[in-house]
Amino acid sequence: MYTRVVELNTKSGKASELTTIINDKVLPILKKQAGFVDETVLVSDTEPSRGLAISFWNTKQDAERYHQEQYPAIHEMIRPLLDADPVVRTFNVDTSTTHKIAATKAA
Repeated sequence: MYTRVVELNTKSGKASELTTIINDKVLPILKKQAGFVDETVLVSDTEPSRGLAISFWNTKQDAERYHQEQYPAIHEMIRPLLDADPVVRTFNVDTSTTHKIAATKAA
């Protein structure tokens, strides 16, 4: 399993509007993508303009296809609410109790 972590910094007072757009417009797009597994959105309790959007994918190729084909339009959709461009980082999922994943460790 693979994940994309998108760090977001909203303009002052725009975090709630951003999460509404993610829930109402972005999630329906994600759910239609091949290999999409789950999305978790986190908003900082100490810095309410900071957030993370964490998406889980079956494979790196699924996440990369989404990034090339759908993410540019989503980025444009949320850009007016942001202080800066989102920072996208990617990771292999090592362990997840939610998705019943355990990394294979070499002996």
